[in-house]
Amino acid sequence: MKAIIVKRVDSGTPDTEEIRDLARAAGYEVVAEFTQSRKEDPALQVGEGKAAEIGRAVAESGAEVVVFDNELGPYQTYNLGQQFPEDTKVIDRFRLILEIFGQRAQTRKAQLQVELAELRYELPRAEAKTSLAKRDERPGFMGLGEYDESREQDIKDQISNIKDELDSIARTEADRRDRRRESGFDLVAMAGYTNAGKSTLMQSLAADIELGENEELHPDLDTTAEAQDRLFTTLGTTTRKMDMERRDVLLTDTVGFISDLPHWLVESFKSTLDAVYYADLVLLVVDVSEPIEEIREKLVTSHDTLYERNEAPIVTVLNKIDAVDEEELREKTEALSALAPNPIAVSGREQINLEGLRDRIDAELPDWERERLVLPMTDNTMSVVSWVHDHARVNDVTYTADEVILDFEARPSIVERSRAKAGELTSAPSA
Repeated sequence: MKAIIVKRVDSGTPDTEEIRDLARAAGYEVVAEFTQSRKEDPALQVGEGKAAEIGRAVAESGAEVVVFDNELGPYQTYNLGQQFPEDTKVIDRFRLILEIFGQRAQTRKAQLQVELAELRYELPRAEAKTSLAKRDERPGFMGLGEYDESREQDIKDQISNIKDELDSIARTEADRRDRRRESGFDLVAMAGYTNAGKSTLMQSLAADIELGENEELHPDLDTTAEAQDRLFTTLGTTTRKMDMERRDVLLTDTVGFISDLPHWLVESFKSTLDAVYYADLVLLVVDVSEPIEEIREKLVTSHDTLYERNEAPIVTVLNKIDAVDEEELREKTEALSALAPNPIAVSGREQINLEGLRDRIDAELPDWERERLVLPMTDNTMSVVSWVHDHARVNDVTYTADEVILDFEARPSIVERSRAKAGELTSAPSA
């Protein structure tokens, strides 16, 4: 489907690269673009002359869609439609993003989040229709649709029902995170903008693992992490076991951030971001080959999103160092030091400094405790020994005629549970 891109800025030169990428991600063929530097026209967003110019381009090119990078109010959308050939679809940046999300939503959770975002997008428009219809006492004011006050309440009811279902899914996922921690796993999440190289980095860090061996332990474990150069490859998260020497770590890749997302849209996808908010450590991945100002802007947006609810320490990962020389990397690291103190530089594609990244992850994750347990020899002792082997890093096991002495390191919660299990052995009558 052919599309024309439009972007207006108050001053300066408009940059259309991201909106072009978004349009292509949605499946549109961009056949032309129009930009304008001026104050917003309340009726048309752009100036009247520019709107007429766009209308002529639509007719000449056969474009079916006009995509504005600016947010359009319901009246602006209607007025623009009157300027363009009949049946021309007029959408703004946020409507376009929702189209992309809708195309990629494959799970029930993703579909619910898209539906929630669409309803939140539609609610103020429905309220505007109701208000104007009441004021003018005529249905279908300005062609904005049939006057139906019940539609506004219907949207609110649907939003409430979807939030209830998403809360239920979130509780299930929280239980799964707790089970994984109790099983001895540390949880690391990757965040960052789209195309920062997160999926490629994940493939380089992940251990080869067969699903069947871990199906019961973490049933949503994916066998592959896609690494395509496109926006929004998936709306869901991908979790794989990391190749770590001293710890059992699950690494989760989440949907990439994009700029200028309104709060209601981020809020609609917050349960996808729960994997980040409740991780033990967050890797904030940036593409260091991009210009400094662009990286700085993305870091600010990422921090704004993360700091609202994030509970874990954040390590900035400067990815794609194979695309810059040492001098450029040094300059960018210094320039970004206020936003990204003590970052680590790697290349996921060329697998440069991945051991350094693993060491940093190990150092930043919560400390493990060392424990020495003396277990009496009973019928159940070996099952406790086996449990500790499954959930901790065992340094030494010594067997005597009457006892088993275990020396191991584990998360504090695992140490506590192992003590409880040892206590049960002590209190139980021996065979």
